[in-house]
Amino acid sequence: MSEVGLVLGGGGITGAAFHFGTLLAIEMATGWDPDDSSVIVGTSSGSFVGAMVRGGALHVDAFTGTGRTADEIRDFLSGYLYTRGTPRGGLRWIRRGIMPALRSPSLHAALGSPGLFRTDGLQQWVGDAVGPLADSWPDKATAIVAYDLDTRRRVAFGTEEAPDVGLAEAVAASSAVPFIYEPVSIDGEWYADGGIASGTSIDLLLGHSDPLDLVIVLAPFAATAPRRRGRMYEDVFDRVGRKALAAEIALMERQWPDTEILVLRPSEMILDEARPNPMSASAAVPTFLATLRSMQRQLARRSVWSVLERHLITNARV
Repeated sequence: MSEVGLVLGGGGITGAAFHFGTLLAIEMATGWDPDDSSVIVGTSSGSFVGAMVRGGALHVDAFTGTGRTADEIRDFLSGYLYTRGTPRGGLRWIRRGIMPALRSPSLHAALGSPGLFRTDGLQQWVGDAVGPLADSWPDKATAIVAYDLDTRRRVAFGTEEAPDVGLAEAVAASSAVPFIYEPVSIDGEWYADGGIASGTSIDLLLGHSDPLDLVIVLAPFAATAPRRRGRMYEDVFDRVGRKALAAEIALMERQWPDTEILVLRPSEMILDEARPNPMSASAAVPTFLATLRSMQRQLARRSVWSVLERHLITNARV
């Protein structure tokens, strides 16, 4: 049987919708269960979906609740996503973001910034969906990527080098988008969105004991299809995502030359629903539906289907 690594990149709530739609499309097309992945690496919204996969909650109800109307589903999502907090942490922001950025200008100026919302709702969402697993860790290899504000380095919860933490808390830390969410404190250290370091962190798979046969990468913020009505900043995010992704893939190809790598990205049809605000709860279901329609075509391409057939369909029949 093929050993598969699954990499779920960041992308807001619409990125999570893209992940749900893509993984369900692959499962329907091949019979492969994403939880059979030997390793899962999740970043930001990808960390949430990774938790759903490992917790057996990769189904529509976990993402939309029992709502029947667009307003009901929006309210369900907003209830988890937007737990209002009092913006605080100005001194933390000055020490960890602004002062270092003055010495060396960079996007790191956002580090430690006060947020309008807390990540408590995200933790609750994971707990409601996966039960007791939220306070422990999956038996199968799972890495949840966050960013340590003090050391300015990537931290992969679920690995030996990272603090011992529950799955829900790791997801909250990984998803703490600067300016939107308050950073998360764990054992006295502050953590923010793992996408600050990398939108995908594919290279973490190289820590697996043996080379994998297939790596599937879902990259909401590394789109190659330009959106005709897109805002300028959308292309900036995608270009940064593509550059980081290409560097990580090149590293993997050098170290694991026999590993096949399949990257699935949002098409223009998906981007029209997912952008310009990836944190829009109202855009989540339209993005999910657009992903299902788009993936029907993407997965049928010869270059994609041949890879899936080689590694996943045989597995499902064994």
